[in-house]
Amino acid sequence: MSVIALVGGQWGDEGKGKVIDSLAAQADLVVRFAGGDNAGHTTVNPHGTFKLHLIPSGIFYDNVKCVVGNGVVVNPGVLLRELAELREYDIKADNLVVSDRAHVIMPYHTLLDGLEEERRGSGAIGTTKRGIGPAFVDKVARTGIRAGDLLDAELFRSRLDIVMEQKNALLTSLYHHPALSVDEVFEQYLDYGKQMRPYIVDTLPLLHAAMERGDRILLEGAQGALLDTDFGSYPFVTSSSPLSGGATIGTGIGPTHIEKVIGVFKVYATRVGGGPMPTELEDETGNFIREKAGEYGATTGRARRCGWFDAVAGRMSVQINGMTDIALTHLDIFDGFSSIKVCTGYRVNGKNLASFPSRVEVLEQCEPIYEEFPGWDECTEDIEDFSLLPPNAKDYIRAITRLVGCPVTLLSMGPKREQMIEVKSLD
Repeated sequence: MSVIALVGGQWGDEGKGKVIDSLAAQADLVVRFAGGDNAGHTTVNPHGTFKLHLIPSGIFYDNVKCVVGNGVVVNPGVLLRELAELREYDIKADNLVVSDRAHVIMPYHTLLDGLEEERRGSGAIGTTKRGIGPAFVDKVARTGIRAGDLLDAELFRSRLDIVMEQKNALLTSLYHHPALSVDEVFEQYLDYGKQMRPYIVDTLPLLHAAMERGDRILLEGAQGALLDTDFGSYPFVTSSSPLSGGATIGTGIGPTHIEKVIGVFKVYATRVGGGPMPTELEDETGNFIREKAGEYGATTGRARRCGWFDAVAGRMSVQINGMTDIALTHLDIFDGFSSIKVCTGYRVNGKNLASFPSRVEVLEQCEPIYEEFPGWDECTEDIEDFSLLPPNAKDYIRAITRLVGCPVTLLSMGPKREQMIEVKSLD
C-alpha cells in the first residue's frame, strides 16, 4: 500500500492538476480532499485541455477510481456540468464516486458569499463568490446539508426547513435581500440528488478496503498552504485546510498511512484575490511573467498577481506540511531571463525576519531580501533529463532545494502531461 498526499506549496495555482494527471498513471485511486469548485485544476492530455473544479484530475484514466472526499464541499450543479462536459469527449466518468459525507453548497451559500464581499467594501477578501466559505461555516455550525441527505426527501426537507428559516432571516434583515423560496430550493436539490445517486456512496469503507489490498492512493489537494486558515495570511485565506494534515480529515485516511507528501511550487509566485504578497512585481517583469505563463484563474479568469519565488514562505510550507518532495513547475517561463531573484528573508522597520510572520499586518510591511541568480537563454521545454538542463537552471533548482529545505524530485516544463522530469539526483 502506498499513500501519497499532493498539496500546493504557495497561494494555489501551482500546477497541481498537471502533476496529479501525470502521477495518476501509477495510481489506483485519486482522492480530492479539500476545497470546492473555487479550485481549478488544468490538465492537458491526449483528450484535450480540461479545467476541472470538483472532479479529481485522475478522471482521464479508466482504471483509476476517482473519489470526491468528505472534506470537499460540492456544488451539485457544477459537478453535473463537469460530468456532462466530460461525456462530450467520450469520458464517461464511471470511475467517479462522491462521499455521502461531503457537504453541499446551497443557493443561499453563493448568495451570502457575494453579499458579504460587497458589504466588506475595500476590505473584501477576494473570494470566488461560489459559496465555499459559507458552506464550511454551516458545516462547523452543524447546520449543513450533506450529499447523502439529498437521497432522502423527507430527511432533506426537514433539515432544509430549519436552515432556510435562519438563512432567510439573515438575508432579509442584514442584507435587505428578498427571501428564497424553500419549495424551489427543495425541488431543485431533490432533482440534483436523483441525478447524483449513482455516484454518492460511503467512501470510508472503499478507501480502507483499497489500503488493505495494497492499492496506490493519491490524495489531491486544492489551493495552497499559504491560504490555510491557521497558517496562511489570515483573514485572506481559504475556508478548509489545504495542508497534508487536511488530507487525513478530508478522506478518513489516518496520518500514519501517508508515506510521502509532495509539495507543488512554481519557480515564481502567484496570488489571486486580496492579501499581502511580499515578492509581488507590479512592473513590466510581473506583467511579462503573467502573459508568458497565461496566469489567469482557471476558475474566475482573474489576472493573477506575479512575483519572484518566496523561499521564506516556502520554508514554512515545507515545515507545516511535512513535505518529503517538491514538484517544481513552469521552469520554461524563465527561459531567456538574464537574471532571476529569490526572496531569502524579509525586512520590517529596519529589522530582518527569517520566518513567515503570523500576523497579516506584519506581512503587509515586509520588504523582500533577494538573492540573485544568473538566468539562461536555452529552451528547456522539451528537455527530458535533469542533466541536460542549462547549468544556471540546475543551479537555480538546487538553490530552491537549499533555501526551503526539501529536495526537488519532479520538474515540469510546459503544459503537457509528458513534459515532466523525474529528478533522481541534483548533482
